[in-house]
Amino acid sequence: MQKFSDLKNRFQSNIIPTVAIAGANDESIVEMAKNILDQKIAQPILIGEYDEIKNKVDKMKIDKHIEIINESDLKKTALVASGLVREKKADILMKGKVSSPDFLKAVLDKEKGIRGKDILCHFTALEIKGYKKMLFMTDAGMVTFPNLDEKIQILDKAVNAIHNLGISDPNVAVLSITEDINPKIQSSVDAAELVKLNQKRKIDGCTIEGPIAFDVALFKEAAEHKGIKSNISGNVDLLLVPNIEVGNMTAKAMMYVAKAKMAGLILGATNPVILTSRSDTGEAKINALILARSILKNENIA
Repeated sequence: MQKFSDLKNRFQSNIIPTVAIAGANDESIVEMAKNILDQKIAQPILIGEYDEIKNKVDKMKIDKHIEIINESDLKKTALVASGLVREKKADILMKGKVSSPDFLKAVLDKEKGIRGKDILCHFTALEIKGYKKMLFMTDAGMVTFPNLDEKIQILDKAVNAIHNLGISDPNVAVLSITEDINPKIQSSVDAAELVKLNQKRKIDGCTIEGPIAFDVALFKEAAEHKGIKSNISGNVDLLLVPNIEVGNMTAKAMMYVAKAKMAGLILGATNPVILTSRSDTGEAKINALILARSILKNENIA
């Protein structure tokens, strides 16, 4: 898989998941709803101020049915949307105009929330010109400075998501600034421990190398130039970053400098959660839905 379109082409056209969108009273969201309907990616449920949303739906002359749930309080739209997923009336939860803190509170709510058993983490997919396949990264958006135990949980969720995309044994690069283990650089120490756990099959379903620098991970020429022996250099599927700062900066550099296409999800809830950014384009939002749809197993779609 090289592109988001490759993920989309794997869909079964007769199975369409439902996405509950919190805070949908925004023209760009209604336009996105029209596009995902036309492309048969998902069936949207729009939660927000009914009249405002309905006016936008009519203005765009959307002839397909879109369910609208009236809720004028933006904070409550997140609870309504999360509740629909909890009640299996929707398969994917997506943030619209509602604020990120209110949206995440709804995910964690005891009565309406959809939190899983342990950690919530962020999973990023990147379509990069010049790289031979899609590249995945974690965690660039949720866990700030994960310790070793949290990295194990993050890795487990990301690898499971990649398995659902059809990649049975992903190559994982645990990033650091060096390939040497340095007790003063915690990311290198953690990387070495993750490799040991992988070799003992206590972390399974993937091949892990680390500590490994970014250039060596993605470019075989860099490994050869540095005299580093690597079985995954230039063929990495997943980057495990040391912390949220590295992940966030790497993702933004990929987008704005390398012109990569990106999509992100929150993993660790009972269902995929899309936490959109204010700067996300319509295409980025649709790509996030394609990614969410792709990691859902058909038998789990309501």
